[in-house]
Amino acid sequence: MSVGFIGAGQLAHALVKGFTAAGVIAAHRITASSPDTDLPTVTGLRKMGVNLTTSNKEAVNRSDVLFLAVKPHIIPFVLDEIGPDIEDRHLIVSCAAGVTISSIEKKLLQHRSAPRVMRCMTNTPVVVREGATVYATGTHAEVEDGKLLEQLMASVGFCTEVEEDLIDAVTGLSGSGPAYAFTALDALADGGVKMGLPRRLAVRLGAQALLGAAKMLLDSEQHPGQLKDNVCSPGGATIHALHFLESGGFRSLLINAVEASCIRTRELQFLADQERISPAAIKKTTLDKVLQQPGVTVSGDSSGNGKSGLKLFNNRTSGIKKKN
Repeated sequence: MSVGFIGAGQLAHALVKGFTAAGVIAAHRITASSPDTDLPTVTGLRKMGVNLTTSNKEAVNRSDVLFLAVKPHIIPFVLDEIGPDIEDRHLIVSCAAGVTISSIEKKLLQHRSAPRVMRCMTNTPVVVREGATVYATGTHAEVEDGKLLEQLMASVGFCTEVEEDLIDAVTGLSGSGPAYAFTALDALADGGVKMGLPRRLAVRLGAQALLGAAKMLLDSEQHPGQLKDNVCSPGGATIHALHFLESGGFRSLLINAVEASCIRTRELQFLADQERISPAAIKKTTLDKVLQQPGVTVSGDSSGNGKSGLKLFNNRTSGIKKKN
């Protein structure tokens, strides 16, 4: 078996490092494509012994399992490019947030009668074999395809199959989850430094606290609320600290963060469906090239506060319309 990656960014780098560390596939059996050969992740992949190329077609031709590890809005253009090269042996696995199996199959059906497509959502801790991955199978994917993908992803952490309509929520929870954890850890370390701890020690203690708490939860059958209560002595320091968290809306902020990530994931699918950015701009992978495309503008703030954003919907309202 050989594995290919369209895209050689953070996700591809993390998966390759995890796969090779787990011993499920050798680095020389992996090919990754990227138009930018100067990326730090490309350098890292090269040092691991991965085959690097600037040609997506070459990555397809040298692989049996092909991971689509590029931005969601780039997926349609990649599929147009590699579609004629997809063969019966290929298992296509999309890691792009929000991009549905049906949208990928629709593209590939122009070239193959039964493209085998799967969709997965994982996260960066696969690099240390502690990832959280879910996957869904496409119309033409076989049972053995699911077993193969699960074998690969289970080697780098937890992996389970879900219905596809749950994957956007998974993106908001565990897909984005490491960023929430790193932000919380950074703040905890700041608190430790404020109270006199050296930065290095504060970071280590905070990370160990989160690691230990996660392991306690996974190794027990207790509700996280019960484990929290076990730490709180009546009138003690921890319950006073939790009161501050509750006063600041700590729980609501986390719930809102998961919701925001999920909603943005759905917006990314909408963006991908528009196919507004040309393949030429995508291959350059630079913002100034993207901004040259029709219908792409920068929304700014004339007050000079520096707020600006990339607008790719013309005058339409971005995002997903809520059903009444």
